[in-house]
Amino acid sequence: MRELPKKYNNFLLSQSFAKNFGLYGERVGCLTVGTSSTKEQEIVMSRIKQLARPTYSNPPIHGARIVDTVLGDKALTDLWHKDLKVMSGRIIDMRKGLVDRLKGLGNQHDWSHITSQIGMFAYTGMTKEMVTKLREESHIYMTADARISISGLNSGNLDYVAEQFHKVTKDGTF
Repeated sequence: MRELPKKYNNFLLSQSFAKNFGLYGERVGCLTVGTSSTKEQEIVMSRIKQLARPTYSNPPIHGARIVDTVLGDKALTDLWHKDLKVMSGRIIDMRKGLVDRLKGLGNQHDWSHITSQIGMFAYTGMTKEMVTKLREESHIYMTADARISISGLNSGNLDYVAEQFHKVTKDGTF
């Protein structure tokens, strides 16, 4: 963030702490705006206030206090970074584990998109019919566009999910 004003006269940076801190619904984030003049700053602040007032009057403060506490203490920040690495590593392991198990079952589909994506969710590429079949017959739930929560996978259900994915995809193209 400190580099932006050195490189750009004008910039807008929007950050959300919802996922990183598990603070969903708390509206915790930051909007940073860099302007090249005081007059421009006043115009931008006026517009931001016009947008913010009808959207929310006073955002909840609990989440902001949590973020402030964690980022304001070096030991807590270090612990948070460590926890993020553990959790992101687990998600990477689940992605790789799912793909490895599908390959191990003899599935011929290219699942590399599962491991090349990042984050807590993955688009599987399956059809709506496949998603419906997984939900109704195997009780595997995902959005209609075949997006699944990777964070919901674990060592106890990974084999089952891979087997069910294999069952609905082995004969079809998608």
